[in-house]
Amino acid sequence: MLPQLFPEGINRFPPAILALADGTIFRGVSIGAPGHTVAEVVFNTAMTGYQEILTDPSYSGQIVTLTYPHIGNTGVNAEDVEASRVYAAGLVVRDCPARVSNFRSTQSLPEYLSEQGIVAISGIDTRKLTRILREKGAQGACIFVGSDADRAVELARGFAGMAGQDLAKVVSIKDSTAWTQGTWQLGEGYTQPEQSRFHVVAYDFGIKSNILRLLADRGCRLTLVPAQTSAEEVLKLNPDGVFLSNGPGDPEPCDYAIDATRVFLDKKLPVFGICLGHQIMGLAVGGKTLKMKTGHHGANHPVQDLASKRVFITSQNHGFAVDAASLPANARVTHVSLFDGTLQGFELTDRPAFCFQGHPEASPGPHDILELFDKFISLMSGQK
Repeated sequence: MLPQLFPEGINRFPPAILALADGTIFRGVSIGAPGHTVAEVVFNTAMTGYQEILTDPSYSGQIVTLTYPHIGNTGVNAEDVEASRVYAAGLVVRDCPARVSNFRSTQSLPEYLSEQGIVAISGIDTRKLTRILREKGAQGACIFVGSDADRAVELARGFAGMAGQDLAKVVSIKDSTAWTQGTWQLGEGYTQPEQSRFHVVAYDFGIKSNILRLLADRGCRLTLVPAQTSAEEVLKLNPDGVFLSNGPGDPEPCDYAIDATRVFLDKKLPVFGICLGHQIMGLAVGGKTLKMKTGHHGANHPVQDLASKRVFITSQNHGFAVDAASLPANARVTHVSLFDGTLQGFELTDRPAFCFQGHPEASPGPHDILELFDKFISLMSGQK
């Protein structure tokens, strides 16, 4: 029996169910919007940064389970976001405290989830859930506000899966726009750095804002373009470099992005890809991608730089990976995961292009591998 989680008024939280496609049922309480949500359920091992996680567009189509037991202690503020809204399909936590305490907080996590229309559940055994997902793999799930377990299981089993889903064009912006915001500083808020060194066109496949902020900090003038923007349209903007962003879903259906990337590589334009952008570059050079059993979701993933042998602790969020064995001879593997040996990065030996599977921008997570942004700057400097 789990201890009481809401001693100050549990009755105000209606009952809720988390049902897995394998028939497993968890009972807890709703801490978000009414109704139900159906998506792939994954687990994230980060201890902090729940607001950044929820607003990461890469979680579109996924219910996020946070393995750290206490989520919501510091509430929610208006600044720690990676997009203008929550993109996660749902949230699962062990304990959401009834009281929040932080000088920047403007509302509680349940208030925020309700406002955003996100279905969420608290009070379940997330350790048991994580073990199931680790052993059986990510699977369809349903968070159902109410007590109808049979209906919840039926909905969970109806989830089609993430393979074959092109979500990048769904979450992308519809029109090109300029980006000027730099990183957040205590006492200043978000900065407005000078942007005159390089013009970077960034593809929005579901881009996290902190990526753009870090590029802006390095003097880049940024033009953010929709996912389906053609290479010809981008080349008319005369960029010094192209950035391929993170994003949700399966990379293989993104033929529009794969084709555009091939053009940029043929033109020997500096290209840097992160997460989905890494996978798109892998496909553009002739590699293959595969669906992972559980994926990598967390802020404590060790990755090794094969050249220097240095180990970096990185933030990760992906359910697909590039098959290193499928890459051509001109693709040099640069980084591998020390958890499972999967490919984490490669560079082209005959083109100014490289990519990384993890998230060097963190948000949340460690800043160990921010140097990749500087590498991109160096590539553009070398082409000037």
